[in-house]
Amino acid sequence: MSKQQFTGEDRVRFRRQVGRGTEAIARMLADGLFTDQGRPPKPLLGMEVELNLVDEDMQPAMANAAVLEAIADPDYQTELGQFNIEINVSPRPFTTDDTISLEQALRTSLNRAEQRAAQTSSHLVMIGMLPTLKSEHFAHHWISANPRYDLLNEQIFAARGEDLEIDITGVPLTDGHHTEHLRTSTDSILPEAACTSLQLHLRVAPEDFASHWNAAQAIAGVQVALAGNSPFLAETALWHESRIPVFEQATDTRPLELKNQGVRPRVWFGERWINTIFDLFEENTRYFPALLPVCTDTDPLAELDDGRIPTLDELRLHNGTVYRWNRPVYDIHEGQAHLRVENRVLPAGPTVVDTMANAAFYYGVVRGLVESDRPLWSRMSFNAAAENLQSGARTGMESQLYWPDVGWVRPDELVLRRLLVLAEDGLQRFGVSDKARKRYLSVIEGRCISRQTGSVWQRQAVAARERAGESRTQALHGMLRDYVTQMHEGEPVHTWEV
Repeated sequence: MSKQQFTGEDRVRFRRQVGRGTEAIARMLADGLFTDQGRPPKPLLGMEVELNLVDEDMQPAMANAAVLEAIADPDYQTELGQFNIEINVSPRPFTTDDTISLEQALRTSLNRAEQRAAQTSSHLVMIGMLPTLKSEHFAHHWISANPRYDLLNEQIFAARGEDLEIDITGVPLTDGHHTEHLRTSTDSILPEAACTSLQLHLRVAPEDFASHWNAAQAIAGVQVALAGNSPFLAETALWHESRIPVFEQATDTRPLELKNQGVRPRVWFGERWINTIFDLFEENTRYFPALLPVCTDTDPLAELDDGRIPTLDELRLHNGTVYRWNRPVYDIHEGQAHLRVENRVLPAGPTVVDTMANAAFYYGVVRGLVESDRPLWSRMSFNAAAENLQSGARTGMESQLYWPDVGWVRPDELVLRRLLVLAEDGLQRFGVSDKARKRYLSVIEGRCISRQTGSVWQRQAVAARERAGESRTQALHGMLRDYVTQMHEGEPVHTWEV
């Protein structure tokens, strides 16, 4: 993908190919050509964890090329910013004690990677947003060397026609603090790289995709409220989960005039519950112009006519540039097509056990909702789910979320009263062992009882340091050093002391 210029003909051809790929999806659904059609697949847990790099002084380390060379593990890959890398966790069985085995394997892998990264004077940090990042770190030359990233940056700015602006009003650190406001502009999409996430994959039968996607959308606000870990950017106290507004603004191809017209953003929650995965791919085709119109010569409908499963390269590439918080995924494994829901709302960290607890809660609640007698989304407006995401991200445990049969409720109360039982039931249906269910759901319960998330701890730690006379810069660096220490110790964040 080193091609730097696209013609109008390229875009017309790409649009046609994406449209034919969407038709191919519809035909495959109608003809039962997905490997899991008619039977649910074996439960597998798959995840991607994005990581930040810091130097000895807790400053962003622009060193991912050197770090990846030192780690020398194909599970670790480059990311958009030179201060990012990512670990891809291969899908594992999601039954008995397999989740605990995965936790141990992930911890071992990260410890090994940290030891090797340290040889380059860099260190790994699992955190939703690196608090020592400043606007100066978003300069174009800090984009990773992969040509795809530079091309994506070029195409987004070509669509915008102007610099990118981040404009976010924060939430006061304490009752006595003033409201802070971040307003900065940049000539690159690197603010997107500030948003380091945990991405969870769930393979589903095609006929069950809509219910799983709807369930994931319904709980997005609860997820971010429970797991917020991104309160600071550019030395400014923003939201509890600032990744949500930063990512929405950092990948926005719309100038102000198109926003005013109501043109849909590429970072998108959506606008309706769905009936089939086809609804989402059709929306991609109808609403979003190509960012990277790279075409093959393969006709997906002709592939179907010849009895082959199409790879749908254009559809998959286009889908990868529509940044839904819950994204549909079409993939091929051993010559067979399958579908996944990719959950993208969660931040990374703070610890491995917190990460596993966030994953277990998500998988358990989704399964519980999908198999409930009456679908939650038949009793809840889509707008309520969208508003819950914004509210949970902005004020975390202090947010008021709407939930059917409950009304407006704080997330900790909702989880303790309703969702922990649902998650327990869902994990049991997956076949997760009593030991694993207790381990991870007790972390979620502890977070709700203490009302301490990663974001709450970070905000309180910075406020305490400032009261002791430190500047914001000193407080952020000192807090991050303490965060890294406790991240390595591995105790869940709700037990951390300020």
